[in-house]
Amino acid sequence: MKRPGRGTLVILALFLASSGALRLGGAVGQAMANANADVAATPTVAPAECPVPPPALLQALNEREAQIRAQEAALSDRLAALSLAEAAAARRIEEMSTAEASLKEVLALADGAAENDLVRLTAVYEAMKPADAATLFSTMAPDFAAGFLGRMQPASAAAVLSGMPPDKAYAISALIAGRNALVPKE
Repeated sequence: MKRPGRGTLVILALFLASSGALRLGGAVGQAMANANADVAATPTVAPAECPVPPPALLQALNEREAQIRAQEAALSDRLAALSLAEAAAARRIEEMSTAEASLKEVLALADGAAENDLVRLTAVYEAMKPADAATLFSTMAPDFAAGFLGRMQPASAAAVLSGMPPDKAYAISALIAGRNALVPKE
C-alpha cells in the first residue's frame, strides 16, 4: 500500500534540484562572461622601451661590425683569387697533358725508327760473311756486340761467334746468357 503524499515530495525535490542547477549554471555562466569581459577590458601594456646603450658599447659594436665586414670582403677577394688560380691550374694541367701526349707520340716514332735501324743493321750483319762479321764483332765492345748477336738468327750468330777469339766469344756469350738473369720469375 502506498502512502499518500510521497509523490508530492518527490516532485518538490525535483523542483528544488532543478532550481539549484539553474542558479548554479547561471552563476557559472555569468562568472565566465565577466572573466572574458575583464580580459577584453584589460588595457594592453605597451612594451617598455629599452634604454639607449652606452656610447662605448655602441662604438665597440660598430667597430666589430666594421671588422667583420672587412673580413668578409677579404674572404670574398681570396675566394675570387683562389677560383682564378684553380682555373689557371686546370688550364696548365690540360696543356701539360697535351704536351705529354705529343711527347709520347714523338718518343714512339723515335723508338720505332731506332728499332727499324737495329733490325736493318742486324740483317746486314747476318748477310755478311761469318769471318768478316767475326772480325767486326771482335773490335766492338762486348755488351754492344752481345746486343746484335742476341738479335741475330741462331745459325748466323753461331757462325760469327766461332770466328771470334775465344775470350771475346766467351765474354759476349756470358753477357747474352746473363741479360735476363735479373728479370723477376714470378
